[in-house]
Amino acid sequence: MDERALKRVVMEVAGRDAVLDDCAVLRVGDRFLVASTDMLHASTDFPNGMTDWQVGWMSVAVTLSDIAAMGAEPADILLAVGLDDPSRLRNILEGAKSCCETYGARFAGGDLDSHRELTLVSSGIGLSLNPVRRAGSNPGEVIGIVGIPGRAQAALEGHTQYQQYLFTPLPRVEEGRVLAAAGVSSMMDVSDGLISSLFDMKEANSCGYEIFSSRIPIIQGIPRDRGLDLALRGGGDFGLLFTCRPEILPQPIPDLYVIGRVIEEPAVKLDGRPVTLDGYQHHWD
Repeated sequence: MDERALKRVVMEVAGRDAVLDDCAVLRVGDRFLVASTDMLHASTDFPNGMTDWQVGWMSVAVTLSDIAAMGAEPADILLAVGLDDPSRLRNILEGAKSCCETYGARFAGGDLDSHRELTLVSSGIGLSLNPVRRAGSNPGEVIGIVGIPGRAQAALEGHTQYQQYLFTPLPRVEEGRVLAAAGVSSMMDVSDGLISSLFDMKEANSCGYEIFSSRIPIIQGIPRDRGLDLALRGGGDFGLLFTCRPEILPQPIPDLYVIGRVIEEPAVKLDGRPVTLDGYQHHWD
């Protein structure tokens, strides 16, 4: 059983809206509060070679990336640390605080206890006048991505020139705000792979998505075919996937690429052919 199967259990208990977006969305006066929480474990989320400072940075970055995907302004971050070794705490917290400060969030506290395996739970809130949801795509719109997908997975497979994208990922906070202000119709972050993210978008909409291999940016220094596979299926990237009317592009955002189109058929296609769901997931035997 995988996490997407278990999401159906969450949907049955908490409702469909609880699983469709990167953040929960709550109205507060004339604005919206977006809230996200992420759990990370040493065995599945922190690759070998990471420093404790980088562990703290990544734990906050994953939550800030969810807030960025809503086009929201980060506000506060809470970090709960299940600590296996007390000597690790200071560097973890300093990395977490540095990530908060880089993106204008307040490191507001959290919780601490003893744990067999290092486990961190990062929770964050952001504010927006008009958050962008995953639902909202329309046939005839274009599919865009911010960032070159697959570089984190490339680092995981030994291409050390891309290690920064794996160890100290950069959430696209400013880019998310720019896209939201421009009027994109739907958006999410790409943390589990491009194909997997397109299936998540499809679940939230009644339309489909077709991307083209020739438009997916190339990862330099890796054979094109292998680079394409990493881009399609590799996890760990913190880019933004969005849809919009063609006329609102271009935008002043580096590494923005138009990679496909929204179609009426509720399917995910690559170069005209349907693809199957593939990307990073947690599994239970």
